[in-house]
Amino acid sequence: MGRSGHSTQPFYSYEESVHGRAVANGSTKAAVCTDCHGVHEIRRASDEKSSIFKFNVPATCAKCHSAVEQEFMESTHGQAVSRGNSLAPVCTDCHGIHSIKAHLDPNSSVNAQNLARVTCARCHEGVRLSEEFGVEGRRSTTYLASYHGLASKLGSQIVANCASCHGVHNILPSNDPRSTISRNNLVHTCGHCHPGVSEKFALGKVHVDAPISADIGSVAVRWVRRFYLSMIFAVIGGMVLHNLIIWRRKAILRRDVYPRTVTRMNRNQRWQHLVLLASFLTLVITGFALKYPDSWLAAIPLMGEKLRGIVHRFAAVLMMGAGVYHLVYLILTRDGRRLVVDLLPEPKDATDMVAILRYYLGMGGEKPEFKRFNYAEKAEYWALVWGVIVMASTGIMLWAKVTVGQVMPRWSFDVATAIHFYEAVLASLAIVVWHLYQVFLDPDNYPMNWAWWDGKVSLHHYRQEHGLDSATLLDAAQGDSTATPVPPASDGKGAENRATAPEEVNVERDG
Repeated sequence: MGRSGHSTQPFYSYEESVHGRAVANGSTKAAVCTDCHGVHEIRRASDEKSSIFKFNVPATCAKCHSAVEQEFMESTHGQAVSRGNSLAPVCTDCHGIHSIKAHLDPNSSVNAQNLARVTCARCHEGVRLSEEFGVEGRRSTTYLASYHGLASKLGSQIVANCASCHGVHNILPSNDPRSTISRNNLVHTCGHCHPGVSEKFALGKVHVDAPISADIGSVAVRWVRRFYLSMIFAVIGGMVLHNLIIWRRKAILRRDVYPRTVTRMNRNQRWQHLVLLASFLTLVITGFALKYPDSWLAAIPLMGEKLRGIVHRFAAVLMMGAGVYHLVYLILTRDGRRLVVDLLPEPKDATDMVAILRYYLGMGGEKPEFKRFNYAEKAEYWALVWGVIVMASTGIMLWAKVTVGQVMPRWSFDVATAIHFYEAVLASLAIVVWHLYQVFLDPDNYPMNWAWWDGKVSLHHYRQEHGLDSATLLDAAQGDSTATPVPPASDGKGAENRATAPEEVNVERDG
């Protein structure tokens, strides 16, 4: 700010403009402050006598750009300005005020890449012109959905933009015979980019608005869309159902190769896991839909933003309730206290991780054996505990921001928002990359580890994965004397592969 209290930004913007740079390069013809604002008679822009009053801007710019001003005043925009229409654009509405840049400058408001997205869209995307003057809206959206618009989004510097078809300063309605988009002039206009075009080609739609248009081409497109959406639903849905039926049967056959006699998760733990799973998935879908309301994620919950917010908070309360219940479970039950002890990290976890990577990379050594929980399961559990605490604390801050704002500084909410978002991204990716692999994609568990469903795993599988948990193995063996004889644990040289039961091979062959 200057000493007078006025911003100095216009000065710096002017220095970077096409006028300011011309002056810096020694031009004596480029416009300076007094050329636009006057000398001693400087008035505010709101003053009708001011040279920078909206309706006087074309005449002011005409001091240097008289030919352009004459062309502009004959255009539909210029005619509207002459009638006193304050919604009509003048020079500064499109080119800027102090920051005017050459049209080839990517930061210019009249650069080809910025016309449809920003400059022309200011007036022609919304409904205000439609309501006041019957001018069609959504011109930016329907252009960007077309071939030209898609090519522009990909960075094409030669594809047609708004000015390519409608003109620059000489824009006129299509019913004016002088207009570049008049029916009689379309072949010439389209021919700039498409030499040799016919009149039939030139009549093709540029603004893709099939959902709201009633012309024959749009009606045909709608019927094609309906047909293919029905086909996609029927064909792909049938494929999914077909494969699901086969997958289910094969999964059950593979599951029952070995009798599952080891209780990996009791009923109480499975219910805790189920509540956590349901609340987590709901939070992920609704949370990212709230963060990105214009993305495809917002369509998944099939609910409005208000209801989506309510569901998100309900799922958050459910997850926090599950966390509190789990804490009580750990303290008051024998299984809970044992769970904590078995999940505590120990030095062996670090050596196990190094050993397992060496083993599967073929660098030698034996495959390590694990206790009730291996290093990966422990890391995942404590990461979950940390994640719930972080998401709950930041979520409560954002939910009760008025109350919390009485004791916390304003910037703390920005920090909480950032932490809440990035922790959600981290947790979601960790579940997909880490947990889903352990449960569904690990070849030793494929097609899935059934413990999350009924809490059971086979003695054979448990011995392979948790051979050092002698207490569980002994209890399982004593509890089922008819169980299939347990093959010896891996000797680190591939014995686990040789232990495959003949019945498992038959399942694979018979499908």
